[in-house]
Amino acid sequence: MELIQDSFRQPLKYVKGVPLISYFAEAMGPLQNFQVWPNDLLISTYPKSGTTWVSEILDMIYQGGDLEKCRRAPIFMRVPFLEFSAPGIPSGIETLKNTPAPRLLKTHLPLSLLPQVLLDQKVKVIYVARNAKDVAVSYYHFYNMAKVHPDPGTWDDFLEKFMAGEVSYGSWFQHVQEWWELTHTHPVLYLFYEDMKEDPKREIQKILEFMGHSLPEETVDRIVQYTSFKEMKKNPMANYSTLPTEIMDHNISAFMRKGIAGDWKSTFTVAQNERFDAHYAEKMAGSSLSFRFQL
Repeated sequence: MELIQDSFRQPLKYVKGVPLISYFAEAMGPLQNFQVWPNDLLISTYPKSGTTWVSEILDMIYQGGDLEKCRRAPIFMRVPFLEFSAPGIPSGIETLKNTPAPRLLKTHLPLSLLPQVLLDQKVKVIYVARNAKDVAVSYYHFYNMAKVHPDPGTWDDFLEKFMAGEVSYGSWFQHVQEWWELTHTHPVLYLFYEDMKEDPKREIQKILEFMGHSLPEETVDRIVQYTSFKEMKKNPMANYSTLPTEIMDHNISAFMRKGIAGDWKSTFTVAQNERFDAHYAEKMAGSSLSFRFQL
């Protein structure tokens, strides 16, 4: 196993100034040539912002709330992750080839790295944003358990890198703001993780409206029930437990850890919080985006 282990924990590679997981950076070339279909729907988020949650919601909508159909394969096979690449596992592009229409696609890419065809073809996008403090904490635990990332070091080290945009996918601040700006020119439904936690049914109704879809109320209630954190955490088709331990070690931390708003308070020190708040105010100055850091 040592040889496999050695192929992980690689340093990030920069593509157009954006740091990426080294395997993902290698997938960027082929990704620029992929073919968009008219009814594709793109799920976009910065990492650890509710991507798997909204992916599961959308698959359940597409399957009319049929639980068995949603258990046909792990979520990363049902919703191909465009830039994904790792040793011994089909890449996002390979998975896409076997995905029937209508396709759900997933990405964490900032706009500068997104295949231009997605924008040119006006592919509908559902973007989910989560408050930066909870993202930073969740991302730190994810870096520890998902070995395609470099070693995160201490929490304090990681927080500094996160603030500087020196983590995979770059700056959270830039990511959430540029996708927010895109809502003016592109069909983007911009959702907030905290709103989804507060009232999932309301947010699912927004998704249905955006998609031009309708479902009976009892089906929507069923989707709310089965896409709850508690249900998804125990569902092997949603919780990433089917991946090899060499890639994701759930003994270090579960992929689906807590799924709450405000968990950052159990991790940030007073000094870290003050430093982060000052940095946040500077980076978000002039933005009309507003986040809730707890419910």
